[in-house]
Amino acid sequence: MVEVELKARRGGFHFDVACRFAAPWTVVFGPSGAGKSTLLRLVAGLESPDAGRVCIHGQYVTDTEIGLKVPAGRRRTGLVAQQPALFPHLSVVENVAYGLAGRIDLGRQTRQQRIGAVLDLVGALHLADRAPNALSGGEAQRIALARALAPMPRLLLLDEPLSALDASARDQVLTDLQAWLKAESIQTILVTHDAADALATEAEVALIGEGKLTAIGPASEVLAAERDRLLGRLQTGPSAANRPARRSKAK
Repeated sequence: MVEVELKARRGGFHFDVACRFAAPWTVVFGPSGAGKSTLLRLVAGLESPDAGRVCIHGQYVTDTEIGLKVPAGRRRTGLVAQQPALFPHLSVVENVAYGLAGRIDLGRQTRQQRIGAVLDLVGALHLADRAPNALSGGEAQRIALARALAPMPRLLLLDEPLSALDASARDQVLTDLQAWLKAESIQTILVTHDAADALATEAEVALIGEGKLTAIGPASEVLAAERDRLLGRLQTGPSAANRPARRSKAK
């Protein structure tokens, strides 16, 4: 469970969100500039709030009242952003292994198995020996995801991590990932501005707009209007104005 009560000001933007993320898989949905990425960065410890608290699985990692801020590297959270930010001087395997640095509790064989397992999970095992500059945008995003998974975080934060993949490939990775995370009991918060991503998964949805939480609950309820709009667009197809005129059949 993740509990947040956070206030932050970024220029003219005011972020003020207090909520509890209790579901194993939560989708944070909202338009660009709503504060979705700010929420993840505050939870991960990459940014500091002006006031508030963050509690992850019963442990406070941020509390401005007592000056508490646990460093990002000690929060056991994995954050995957839209931009992969792979280390250019390391191979794919070395990038994924980087997340395991300092884990003296893992033997060499266990490390290799872990790396192979997460690369296989994201469909990138065949890329193991590649250099980052030889990867496509979608391939680099898969590797960044594998790097975040390797240390087995207690909380995974995903900020539109697969935006460079086509819809079919993205859906497949998310389906496989959700099943794996459930089996490993890793709580996940996924940010998206695409309602289809939220509706395609069995998720709790937190709706954010202009730095405020406006709703939280099952996707079928919170995104009912978005679902109806998407279904209507699929059923209607091209507008009547753009459809070719029908020719009368010759008698």
